[in-house]
Amino acid sequence: MTKTRSAVAIYARISQDRTGEELGVKRQLADCRAEAERRGWTVADEYVDDDISAYSGKQRPEYERMLADLTDGRRDGVIVWHMDRLHRRPVELERFVEVCTRAGVRDVVTLSGDVDLVNGDGLLMARLLAAVAANESDAKRRRGARKALEIAQSGRPTMGGPRPFGFQDDRIAHHPVEAPVVRQLARRALAGETLTSLANWLQDERITTTQGKEWRTSTVRTMLTNPRMWGMRVHQSQVIGKAVWEPIITLDEGERLCRKLLDPARRTNRSARNYALSGLLECGKCGNRLHSHPRPPYRRYGCLKGPDSRGCGGIYIYAEKLEEFIAEAVLYRLDSPGMHQAITEDPTTPEQVRALGEAIEADTARLDELMEMWTDGELTRAQFRTAQERLSKRLEDNRRAFSRLTHPADAAEYVGRGSELRAKWSTLNLDQQVAIIKSVLRKVTILPATTTGRHGLDPARVVPEWRL
Repeated sequence: MTKTRSAVAIYARISQDRTGEELGVKRQLADCRAEAERRGWTVADEYVDDDISAYSGKQRPEYERMLADLTDGRRDGVIVWHMDRLHRRPVELERFVEVCTRAGVRDVVTLSGDVDLVNGDGLLMARLLAAVAANESDAKRRRGARKALEIAQSGRPTMGGPRPFGFQDDRIAHHPVEAPVVRQLARRALAGETLTSLANWLQDERITTTQGKEWRTSTVRTMLTNPRMWGMRVHQSQVIGKAVWEPIITLDEGERLCRKLLDPARRTNRSARNYALSGLLECGKCGNRLHSHPRPPYRRYGCLKGPDSRGCGGIYIYAEKLEEFIAEAVLYRLDSPGMHQAITEDPTTPEQVRALGEAIEADTARLDELMEMWTDGELTRAQFRTAQERLSKRLEDNRRAFSRLTHPADAAEYVGRGSELRAKWSTLNLDQQVAIIKSVLRKVTILPATTTGRHGLDPARVVPEWRL
């Protein structure tokens, strides 16, 4: 005679729910309810983990809740469609057995038969089923990995997951609205505009990700440095060849974006910028950099004196008039006849830029290796310091050379647009203004004032050094 159970748990799980309709678990629940009714058992609760694999080791919230209820004695039996819905790893089975044994629960029912966890043969059968399920899952994973590699090697896209921005649902054809946005973002990033500025622009234009979310600096960086954008196929974070789709941006643009946006020296915790010429001004007396040095209600740049700044303290200049003067000079220069010639006759080749980029990457890796060697005691402090200084000097020189070679291409975004940019200058955010200024200006030397206490601007004090 069938034993009466008054507080039975029904558990259902499905690994992948592609439609989100929970049809798989609904069928499992219906069959398990019918089995409970056939036995005359009362179902106390149903525990459902939808779209969660038991083999992956991920947390299964409802499974854990069921174990807690079993531990507390609130359940006196378990009905499950098949044992592999409960476990696909032997280690999880052993935990389940321990919980049931301590709680005195010995009735685990599947639609193919009962499993008595106290009986030796029943426990053996459960262990065999768990081992078979684990082997099946592992074989399925290996087949899936091999298939994914085969697809990647052919250059075809993987169809799972969210649609990549810039492409249509087939992952091959360019999206007519998003692809031009990718090109514009790439040009602006190469011209020096910050990721924060680009993300803000996307939000202002109400352009969302393919999942309808707002852009963040991290997602903009990930998108712009994804080799998919320049027609390369990536598998397990490695480029393995050309893809079947047409690139949205060029290979050269993609490599330059990676150098610029993935450079370890790039600051990612930058505070809000208030001074458009920060980092561009040099003291005409001692050669040190000028820093922001406000004197309310005025903004000023100054050569700061002290143990940290090491300036002379002899040069100060009001910011507003200087920034207006420099901006006008930059915009005028962008429309000058010689600017287009400087851009088109630039002798830099992509090979030169690529070689410098590879050298920067290699030296960055050497610095990491050097640190590991010193940490492991393979180098003395003196040896480490000598090698570090040599590598750091070479790395800095190469970074400067890389920046110098790529700036002509960066400025190409703005050449011939001086009048257009002047008309909307006040509507551009500070990051956009700085990007335009830096595309053609290397630095500005500020000479000593000839008349003290002057709040205006003496152009004779301002000596710009142009990149182009």
